[in-house]
Amino acid sequence: MIDSTHAPSKRSWGSSANGHASFPIQNLPHCVFSVGGDAPRGGIAIGDEVLDLGKLAISGLASGATLEGVRLAAASTLNDFLGAGASVRQVVRGFVSDLLDEKADPATQKAVTGMLVPQADCIFHLPATIGDYTDFYAGIHHANTIGSLFRPDAPLLPNYKHIPIGYHGRASSVGVSGATIKRPQGQYRIPKQEDVAFGPCRNLDYELELGIWIGPGNELGSPIGIADAGVHVAGFCLLNDWSARDIQAWEYQPLGPFLAKNFATTLSPFVITPEALAPFRVGQAKRAEGDPKPLPYLWDENDQKQGAFNIKLSVFLQTKLMKEQGLTPYHLSSSNVSDLYWTVNQMVAHHTVGGCNLRPGDLFGSGTISGPCEGQYGSLMELTKAGRQALTLPNGETRTYLQSGDTITLTATCAVDGFAQIGFGDCSGTIA
Repeated sequence: MIDSTHAPSKRSWGSSANGHASFPIQNLPHCVFSVGGDAPRGGIAIGDEVLDLGKLAISGLASGATLEGVRLAAASTLNDFLGAGASVRQVVRGFVSDLLDEKADPATQKAVTGMLVPQADCIFHLPATIGDYTDFYAGIHHANTIGSLFRPDAPLLPNYKHIPIGYHGRASSVGVSGATIKRPQGQYRIPKQEDVAFGPCRNLDYELELGIWIGPGNELGSPIGIADAGVHVAGFCLLNDWSARDIQAWEYQPLGPFLAKNFATTLSPFVITPEALAPFRVGQAKRAEGDPKPLPYLWDENDQKQGAFNIKLSVFLQTKLMKEQGLTPYHLSSSNVSDLYWTVNQMVAHHTVGGCNLRPGDLFGSGTISGPCEGQYGSLMELTKAGRQALTLPNGETRTYLQSGDTITLTATCAVDGFAQIGFGDCSGTIA
């Protein structure tokens, strides 16, 4: 999957793209945006701008299969584009890469310049209509840390190392970065008492996750084999699955999360394609000695060799007071997608093994991605030991869980020797 579009020497005539921390010409992520009162349409991020694919589709620069691909990617939702598969993504990627290359002829550069929109002027929308959303629990370090807080003798339940644990989330409350999150209400048990109370969540938390966009689907009753699972993955984003920890603690037994999770999930607006991430694929981390080998439907040697990703993740907190004081967001933690215990392909294979049908635009969450050490935790519940150990911020404020006015921002960076650095764009939300 490595080709000329990944060349580190490749530069764009759009100066903001060259050396851009997230969107150099080697990335080219898809999005859906609007400006002012215009209708939403598809675009591709390049530097500090967005290439308007709606204008590109009628420009006369594309023809044949390329034009068809551009038209799909220019739509107000990207479901059909995601469902068209890798060949269409690659055609569009190669074409746009050539248009934006500094070697493009002057006439092309002039024409395309009129199709660029400053990101600062854009309103970003969900890239696709999400039919179904599934949240996994594939971060073993998160599972171990959380489990240790409540079951120190047996942090992981017996099934954890045998199957990718997951639950079906709520697609209707998934929103895009920049959202305001209204604190949910629900039942919770008062600590050290038997009484049950109702009211606003007191232990509001974030979860640092990788979002996975599904492309081509499968027929009902026809499982996707793990060797073919990658064909069905169309892109990636950052995902914050906001969590009401006190409500969750009371309701989750025996059927799992419900009101504690269904009030809000926030995504970064850019679809980072598998093609853009090709240089950052790595082997899946070896399982600890004594861990069971997954059953055959979850095991593929190629997936083990290159099914994981080297993507550095970070979380930042900025309180209302910090904003008023002009203080920059505080770095809470960093981890890496390679810390996941299960690969994306294993999630796809397990999700469909019983015959469940996936559809273009379906969304997966990886589960909270934490590292094994303090400072690498992907939630406040871990960082504060379930609220028992408050964090002290640089301005003297303390936090156990999120308070009104707090803004959480997730970021992701891909950087390896020999290739240009790319990123995902921010995933942020502010507590009302």
